[in-house]
Amino acid sequence: MDSYPVVSTSDPTKQQERHYYLLSELQTLVKDLPSSFQQRLSYNTLSDLALALIDGTVFEIVQGLLDIQHLTEKNLYNQRQKLHCEHQALKQELVKRHKDALQTCKSHNLTLLKSNQQTELEALEVRVREEQRMMDKKIVAEMDQKVIDQQNTLERLAFLGFMSLLILRS
Repeated sequence: MDSYPVVSTSDPTKQQERHYYLLSELQTLVKDLPSSFQQRLSYNTLSDLALALIDGTVFEIVQGLLDIQHLTEKNLYNQRQKLHCEHQALKQELVKRHKDALQTCKSHNLTLLKSNQQTELEALEVRVREEQRMMDKKIVAEMDQKVIDQQNTLERLAFLGFMSLLILRS
């Protein structure tokens, strides 16, 4: 995120110019929203938001939250990649074991061996899919919790117009 210049409160003219500029930009952004959202954002709300943006603290807080989110995403991605690599190793080991067993198998047991190997392979595939599904559910739950934590942080800081989704859902 780029650094946003903080306007000195000792220069009211520059602060007022920055306020009008930010207010104008916010109004432009709001025009692109669906009308149901536009109605919720009054002129006073946008003006108060522009004033909050003049202070660089908001950006520092959001940047901190963003950094935490990126670290969490990277960690979860690495966990999923590790699980994927473990699954690949299990599959390779199983294929090798099956190949070795086929080479040492007597011809009269070949049909039974292939059937057992197919069952074993299918069981491994089911296990892999289930473990991946559980990992994906864990990732989604953890990211949902991260969003809730971010929302609660912004709400506790009395960030203008910000309510957590938990409040909006109830």
